[in-house]
Amino acid sequence: MKLRGNIWLGHGFANGELTVDKGRIAGIGVCVSDSDGGSVFKLNNCFIIPGLADVHVHLRDPGFSMKETMFTGTAAAARGGYTAVCSMPNLNPPPDTPEHLQLQLDKIKQDACVKVYPVGTITKGQQGSGELSEMEALAPNVIGFSDDGRGVQSEALMEQAMHRAAALGKPIISHCEANELLHGGYIHDGAYAKAHGHKGISSESEWKQVERDLALAKRTGCQYHVCHISTKESVELIRKAKAEGVRVSCETAPHYLLLTEEDLQEDGRFKMNPPLRTKADREALVAGLVDGTIDMIATDHAPHTTEEKARGLAGSAMGIVGLETAFPLLYTYLVKPGILPMERLIDAMSAAPRRIFGLPGGMAEGDAADIAVFDLDCEYKIDPQEFVSMGRATPFAGWQVNGRTVMTIVEGKIKWQNNSIVK
Repeated sequence: MKLRGNIWLGHGFANGELTVDKGRIAGIGVCVSDSDGGSVFKLNNCFIIPGLADVHVHLRDPGFSMKETMFTGTAAAARGGYTAVCSMPNLNPPPDTPEHLQLQLDKIKQDACVKVYPVGTITKGQQGSGELSEMEALAPNVIGFSDDGRGVQSEALMEQAMHRAAALGKPIISHCEANELLHGGYIHDGAYAKAHGHKGISSESEWKQVERDLALAKRTGCQYHVCHISTKESVELIRKAKAEGVRVSCETAPHYLLLTEEDLQEDGRFKMNPPLRTKADREALVAGLVDGTIDMIATDHAPHTTEEKARGLAGSAMGIVGLETAFPLLYTYLVKPGILPMERLIDAMSAAPRRIFGLPGGMAEGDAADIAVFDLDCEYKIDPQEFVSMGRATPFAGWQVNGRTVMTIVEGKIKWQNNSIVK
């Protein structure tokens, strides 16, 4: 297979040819050969980049197939240009034992359209308290450990988990949320909440646990990753910890980079955890992404049923979908205006997740042929009714974007082409 178009060379694009053989990248050249032997895709005016990788995705399968299935979730990933995703442990049963994890592994083998790397739980039952999961037994088949959706409330339990994870060479992937600071809140504790009579979630409920865990990571030497940061305080704490040599990485999500509490509407598609924060928080997140304090962008793709998202801000389930919209949104609203270099976007959405989490892939000869092709000139409106995901809740419905996925290739096999999944 040969792909001809504008190829990402790590620092910019050049018109050329990428050759795929036996599932791997066999060569990249800036001069197009005359030979048309084999399958040749002439991708005029399209951009060929390393496949995107998302370390924070909720696939809901097993246990919640009314929200998403392994097939629909990974098909949505392929539509978005993703070739690898890490599946969070909010499942039934949660992957806290090898037996429970095996149910997910079977689903992956049977139905996944892209590469899926499971995340095991930190605690039994993913409760954020009680006993630790069977971490040693889970380790060979998980990318790391998280209780995403719940913060680990006990400092002593988190320290114990970090020691065990460090011994296993696996990261702790932390949802930072101090329960005693929530006070029943469900949107940011700011101007909108006060003006509309909603219960607010304080910024402190996030950054206080980030602060605690950074001290533990420094003490234990554990590789520590902070999920979906949303506050300016979290950015500064992580920046300081990195300067001190702490083994910390972090992610934020497209909605925190593009939206604030000023964009809230009385609609469940604007409800997620952590919530949309202030303009100052958004500006700090963008600055942290630009300077590398924030390592990567993850979608926190979290599908729910239509009914679960139809109860307004107070009653709707937390979570929105994002796999099919992340790249075009960030390209359109950060790269095109000159806020974020294209090189930094590709690093944050592909290279950094692979580098930090040890995922295979890349854009060099010999790497697995995990590739995404985008038409960056294609302009369209985001329409949730076109989503492959079963989830439809997005605050970006109707937004005008550039960048449509033309093709997604996983280990040399085309998974998305002609606006449909390739089975």
